[in-house]
Amino acid sequence: QIQLVESGGGLVQAGGSLRLSCTASGRTFSTYPVGWFLQSPGKEREFVAAINYSGGSTNYAASRKGRFTISRDNTKNMVYLQMNSLRPEDTGVYYCAAKISWNSVSSERAYNYWGQGTQVTVSS
Repeated sequence: QIQLVESGGGLVQAGGSLRLSCTASGRTFSTYPVGWFLQSPGKEREFVAAINYSGGSTNYAASRKGRFTISRDNTKNMVYLQMNSLRPEDTGVYYCAAKISWNSVSSERAYNYWGQGTQVTVSS
């Protein structure tokens, strides 16, 4: 069992940057792949990025590839999402989630543990 807490959200102008953090509790966190998802107003939750247990493999949604970078520091039980060149369509609540295996990482139904989310608002 692990618990996840997101932080780092806020209000930023288009073109700006934010770094989100996901803090985990639980001694086995370093064995879990972690993903970030976005729920924008009026839309279903969508996949943003995922990272495997060691940080050696990553996966990105096409719309965020090249602008967002996911990373992790297992010594601190942390996963990060660096977001650059932000656009208004990046607005919403960002969730981090953890799952047991590195498959179906873009499917939210495959994740076992979820945080409460952090709000990101990008103004035009």
